[in-house]
Amino acid sequence: MDNKLWRWGFAASFTLGAYIFLVATFLRFAEELFGDGPNILGIIAFLFLFVISAAISSALVLGKPAQLYFDGKKKEGLALFGITLGWMAFFMVAFFAAMAILK
Repeated sequence: MDNKLWRWGFAASFTLGAYIFLVATFLRFAEELFGDGPNILGIIAFLFLFVISAAISSALVLGKPAQLYFDGKKKEGLALFGITLGWMAFFMVAFFAAMAILK
């Protein structure tokens, strides 16, 4: 399998992990920044963040594989999608292991 696919899958997964970290950090401190209390503006802001996050995550995970697939490189596109998911699973397991060790 092409080494370029492995690098692309790693980069997409790592970038998504960094994005998840940034969003989680923002959510952790959102109450301190904006105050507490249920109001419609907080709900709207959260839904905007949720939808934008879904779009960014989809673009990172599916963007290049879809491009390859629709360019006629179906095997490479599917392989890249699988490699990206594999790297994401690796990062998730490594994160959970680090959490367990540091606990």
